[in-house]
Amino acid sequence: MSGYDASAVGRVVVGVSGSLGSVTALRRAGALARRLGAELWPVLAWEPPGGDPATRRSAAAAVPDDEWQRLAGGRLVAVLEEIFGDGGPGVPIHALVVRGTPGRALVAIADREDDLLVVGARRRGLQRAFSGRVRRHCLAHADCPVLAVPPSPLESQLLAVHRRNAWHLPMDTRGL
Repeated sequence: MSGYDASAVGRVVVGVSGSLGSVTALRRAGALARRLGAELWPVLAWEPPGGDPATRRSAAAAVPDDEWQRLAGGRLVAVLEEIFGDGGPGVPIHALVVRGTPGRALVAIADREDDLLVVGARRRGLQRAFSGRVRRHCLAHADCPVLAVPPSPLESQLLAVHRRNAWHLPMDTRGL
């Protein structure tokens, strides 16, 4: 981002799904918005389970789109309340729930030159062969700067505990 004037940022757009990576990105986006005096635009993009074609031929078609939209909105509100509490992030916030794939939705919303798009980045590994699609799409297609926030160290510790539990390995709790 050589030559980029961060003080010219008007909106900080951040993808939110509720995952640990997106929560870390949301925290960073909130801090950036406060520091830069920008608006915070958390975005939760949703699709029906299996995508649009699956809904036409499955039981998910029985659930109306407005119900899926309501559920997604509830999830976004819950994440925002958990992260920022009742006081909010301390900057103007414009939370959006959008139907569509996350990468395309984020790029479509962060369409101004003075936007900053914040996405979570996961660690590399075999178990994450299909992860990073949203981040890669945003980096390839966004017209504004994109900040890929690395995962919290807590995430790798939680994954290690999960692996130990899955393999029924003993855990040394003395260091906890």
